[in-house]
Amino acid sequence: MTVRISTAAVILTATIAGCGAPATENKQLPPVKPQAASLQEGFSTMENLVEAARREGSLTVVGLPRGWVNYGEIIDTFSEEYGIKVDQLEPDASSKQEIELAARLKPDVFDLSLEVAVANAAAFAPYRVQSWQDIPDEIKDHAGHWYAGYGGYMSIGYDPHRVAPPASYGDLLKPGYSVSLSGDPRQTASAFSGVMAASLGDGKTGSLGDGKAEARRGVEFFDRLRKAGNLAASERAASVVLDWDYHNAARAGWKVAIPGQSVLSSYYVQAISKNAPHPAAARLWQEFLFSDRGQNLFLKGYAHPARLEALQMRGTLDKELAAKLPATSAKPVMLTIPETDAAKTYLQREWNRKAG
Repeated sequence: MTVRISTAAVILTATIAGCGAPATENKQLPPVKPQAASLQEGFSTMENLVEAARREGSLTVVGLPRGWVNYGEIIDTFSEEYGIKVDQLEPDASSKQEIELAARLKPDVFDLSLEVAVANAAAFAPYRVQSWQDIPDEIKDHAGHWYAGYGGYMSIGYDPHRVAPPASYGDLLKPGYSVSLSGDPRQTASAFSGVMAASLGDGKTGSLGDGKAEARRGVEFFDRLRKAGNLAASERAASVVLDWDYHNAARAGWKVAIPGQSVLSSYYVQAISKNAPHPAAARLWQEFLFSDRGQNLFLKGYAHPARLEALQMRGTLDKELAAKLPATSAKPVMLTIPETDAAKTYLQREWNRKAG
């Protein structure tokens, strides 16, 4: 049977629908621009950014070990909060390897040492997080290509059941200490920094020279350790490890000493790939890392959040977590890029011959 609907019925239905719905102003929001250099420019609101990231559905990271500065919890929290899958590739890749693997793995974001980030800034998409002003000027690229997320101090980690607390780097030359770096200083950033920290000794000046002079003093110190029989055969066999404080503080049963008037500090920086397959998710990841919550999650991994001073001023710093950071009154000093380059050149030439 054919059912016929009269024109009058259609008109009546339309009239009723029109009367029942209040007139609304049709506000046209600006279009989302996932590759924009700021939240306001690209998404207008956090809600729009979250929605765009959820539509992409995933985020690809590389070189993020889950045990490094609490990255396991950071990744899981981000994924659960926003419903975005995080693909974790090559977690043990170094900063240099992250860049080398980028063409094949296509990561959305990077976590890099400062010198690697500076050398590869052209590969990153500029983006300024909402808390951009809280990041100290000296640890961010003013064009927004990279910006420090967290850092640490070079420290002496020691097993208190095997050795007495060292009051200086010089104490490590005494009988009974077995000292190791966290890798080969010609290949591993933290081991390189251990050599440079030892070069400061008890740090009376609070400043660095040209890089080469510090590298030479560091190599000479390890040569003295070797001659004293205090170099460990491996990190596992050592009673002392020179490493970043966030690594040493995480060693079960170990204690951390940061002696002297100056201490070598360094930051790891964040960046978004210019070719990020998930540009909205990449930007949401950065907003999360630099939020109060994200920065306190770094703190839970014993790292120093880049926004530490701002968190303190605004009362959003987790004081209980902050109290667990290794205590020190030393003044932090940082290597410049030229100093780092000069030091690495010296180590490549002299380490194996004198201290390896």
